[in-house]
Amino acid sequence: MKILQINTSVNTGSTGRIAEDIGRMLIKKGHKSYIAYGNINNNSKSDTVKIGNRIDFLFHVLKSRLFDRHGFGSANATRSLIIQIGRIDPDLIHLHNIHGYYLNSRILFEYLKKKPRPVVWTFHDCWPFTGHCSHFDFVNCYKWQAECHHCPNVHKYPKSLIVDNSRNNFRQKKELYTGLENVTLVSPSEWLAGFLRESFLSDYEIGVIHNGIDLEKFKPAYDKIIMSKYNLKEKYILGVASNWTEKKGISDFIKLRGILDWHIDILLIGLKPEQISSLPEGVKGISRTENTDEIAMLYSGAEAFVNPTYVDNFPTVNIEALACGTPVITYNTGGSSETIDDDTGIVVGKGNVKGLQSAVSELMLKDRQSLADKCRNRAEVFCNSKNMCEKYITLYEKHIKAC
Repeated sequence: MKILQINTSVNTGSTGRIAEDIGRMLIKKGHKSYIAYGNINNNSKSDTVKIGNRIDFLFHVLKSRLFDRHGFGSANATRSLIIQIGRIDPDLIHLHNIHGYYLNSRILFEYLKKKPRPVVWTFHDCWPFTGHCSHFDFVNCYKWQAECHHCPNVHKYPKSLIVDNSRNNFRQKKELYTGLENVTLVSPSEWLAGFLRESFLSDYEIGVIHNGIDLEKFKPAYDKIIMSKYNLKEKYILGVASNWTEKKGISDFIKLRGILDWHIDILLIGLKPEQISSLPEGVKGISRTENTDEIAMLYSGAEAFVNPTYVDNFPTVNIEALACGTPVITYNTGGSSETIDDDTGIVVGKGNVKGLQSAVSELMLKDRQSLADKCRNRAEVFCNSKNMCEKYITLYEKHIKAC
């Protein structure tokens, strides 16, 4: 098989690592793997195709900011991609995130309809079936069930400064994204799969394949050296995000600091330098890093991984923590609660900072080794990247045989 995946990134961030893992499994099984990407590329085992350049990206950002036309810029970049698709001639195309200022939806989907081939489309968020936002639940807006208009989230990603084009975007997405043949939509969570079945995409086959991680990279690896490096107290809780915003709960960590036992540090990974400099006493920050060995050590040493996210689908940071033997405390957000069970973490209502503090105290009363074993076991059974990749490859084979 020749498989082409399309995503914003390769081998970095949650979706980029998922694409990379699938590509590696394909290659291991003797297949050919290509990944076309928009913005960020780390070393990959797959053959990679860069979509557009910095100028394409910036003009797409400008079009989004001024006219709320995210996903409808990058015309030349997308036409060049289509030429590359013709040269590769893949047996199947696997779409991941098609937003991110690098693709033109109309050009891509008109091509997919003219040159039909099997498509697997993994939904890492809600952007494809809304008129603007990637996470409608942040503002509790369900207009997408009928038709988006007067978007209450228009000033959030993908931010528009002036125009609200959500109605037109919604209508065009509905026209473009429906009517494909031999397509399966995949959600990493039961939560998002349920909404897909209520959207204009409901006529497609919809399945659930949980995100997985590399359990050889993320495993229990406690080392006191890492504690010394970051001047951590013996006990600390951990938060990780690729982009710390209000949606990821950074303010709630600051509030938590005010009521958490002062013998417990808070460590946040993925902060920008200006965010680190503004942290209060008792909250330590680290910039984003691709050093998975170090991240695994920090997961492993934490009393708990705390994820006060207000929008999410099936966060890989939760399962990375579990794989390192660390219990998870998460808000009841999207599919985040699906990553844990009663033995491996605690679910708290959105915005309940006192609930976070109580959950930390509750977990610290439990036997740490027994808890670590249960967390690791859940990751091995539920979140193994190998299992995820096998399911995708089985799905590829099913679609290709159906042609």
